[in-house]
Amino acid sequence: MYWSKTLIPTMKEMPEGAEIPSHVLMLRAGLIAQVMAGAYTYLPLGLRSLQKATRIVREEMNRIGAVEILMSALCPISLYEQTNRVEAFGDVLIKTQLPRGGKKIPVVLCPTHEEEVTDLVSRFVSSYRQLPITLYQIQTKFRNEERPRFGVLRTSEFMMKDAYSFHTTLESLNETYKKMYDAYCRIFQRCGLPFLPVEAESGPIGGDASHEFMIPSPNGEDRVVHCEACGYAANTEKAEIGSIGKDQPLETTPFKEIAELDTPGAHTIEQVCKFLKAKPAKLIKTLIFVADYPQSNGSLQPIAVLIRGDHDANENKIKRVLNATKLELADAETIEAVTGAPVGFAGPVGLAQQIPIYADHAVMEVVNAIVGANKAEKHLVNVNPFRTPQGDWKPDKIDDFRNAVDGDACPRCSSAMKIREAIEVGHVFKLGTKYSDSLNARFLDADETQKTIIMGCYGIGVNRIIAGLIETSYDDAGMIWSVNLAPYEVVICPMKVSDERTMKLADELSQQLQLQGIDCLIDDRDQRAGVKFKDADLIGFPLRVVLGDKGLAENKIEIKWRWEKETIMIPVNEAVETIVQWIGIERETGERFRNRTK
Repeated sequence: MYWSKTLIPTMKEMPEGAEIPSHVLMLRAGLIAQVMAGAYTYLPLGLRSLQKATRIVREEMNRIGAVEILMSALCPISLYEQTNRVEAFGDVLIKTQLPRGGKKIPVVLCPTHEEEVTDLVSRFVSSYRQLPITLYQIQTKFRNEERPRFGVLRTSEFMMKDAYSFHTTLESLNETYKKMYDAYCRIFQRCGLPFLPVEAESGPIGGDASHEFMIPSPNGEDRVVHCEACGYAANTEKAEIGSIGKDQPLETTPFKEIAELDTPGAHTIEQVCKFLKAKPAKLIKTLIFVADYPQSNGSLQPIAVLIRGDHDANENKIKRVLNATKLELADAETIEAVTGAPVGFAGPVGLAQQIPIYADHAVMEVVNAIVGANKAEKHLVNVNPFRTPQGDWKPDKIDDFRNAVDGDACPRCSSAMKIREAIEVGHVFKLGTKYSDSLNARFLDADETQKTIIMGCYGIGVNRIIAGLIETSYDDAGMIWSVNLAPYEVVICPMKVSDERTMKLADELSQQLQLQGIDCLIDDRDQRAGVKFKDADLIGFPLRVVLGDKGLAENKIEIKWRWEKETIMIPVNEAVETIVQWIGIERETGERFRNRTK
């Protein structure tokens, strides 16, 4: 392919509205063009990289025996109503109506395909002999992102590989889950991504076990907790926290006498800290929730959850400990009824109603804490649990109810963990029977009984593979592609395009390399060397081949890896063999690319 015969609109200036490196560089290098906020056209170079990522994903899915299908992106909303996900997705779900035969048919643009694939299997799979089976597709998805940003990382329209496995037993699901987990590792390794598998919550997808595959990046919108000592990793919604003080005070300060203070206008952590000249870690937040825990007899009943002032409550952890299916912050009326005070002054001492009190481990380590007094404009100071036989306050249960923070103890080895920003690029779930129950996906077992199909779900954001690699692989000059994702593996730069001998050699090299399966682009533009080299570095072609007068006079050409400073001169008659060998090894191992920063 000649540069002049394709569309590569590179730009020198900073694109307006681009915030992060992948967005800036994909626009500047001519990989994408914005259509509207959250929607992009993939130009030739961008599409080639996207197709290469897709090919790797497809090869690894086929390798583990998954079967490819292609489902409709348009789905009747009734399927989502059966699984109660219209409400769960909220405004993210793109809904419309199709006028047909005098009627309006409500439909959605699918954000994922659990409903459609489960409905499909419920109609065509009826016997245990047909299971297990894994179906997958690579297709466009739609989500109404209210704040699309960061280029192709957060869009309303995106390409996704989604796979769904169907099983008769949990043991079968576990086997496929492991195969899929390992396949994801191979996919991201082949792409050159520095990925981190982390334990995760299932979110609106549902299910009881899941892992996210994260790309550590300063511009990631997700936060993960990572222990470098033992390798434990989880997102902040899921991360467990190891024990440090074993629910005993960490300070040796003697208990002081409890006192009630006026705190006019101070009903937030920040305001109370400023008024009392205290640090947030000395405060205890009393959060009033309503939940349908087992003892609530099926109704939403109030509970109090105590969290240290500098920590955030984790609702998923609270739900798990309570064994609740619903949990939400109480409204102002309920809070006033429970505490006897308006919002902002709740505390564990002297609640107006006797409700269960759940305390986070870190709360139990605070000595002489500040809490709400359950009176308007008042707080208590020097509050401690279990101080007397009756106690200032006494928890009904102590557990892990908060998000992890930097420096928390690892739950596996007790080493200090770190918080890292990251980009989610893949997610695997053990769904169980959530969707098969709702959509009546059942099978006849060997004992002639009807049973519910057990499911797994596995997704990869293919666009995010591209953007994620760029976020972790660039320099001041531009992008640095791995060989397996580069739009072209080799760019051939003839310095004098008007010279017939030079161009003939460029064509011969390109043809011979392509016969060996190497992707080549000839930069046939009549431009200065500096312009060609800057564009080649901006786009990030892994290998640059230069045909210059000086080298050709000695029957040699110049070769340079994008991420290395040194250039190498090799004889023309050895060029094809050398390039094919180098590219072949790099495709298999990615060793040069991985070692580029060492």
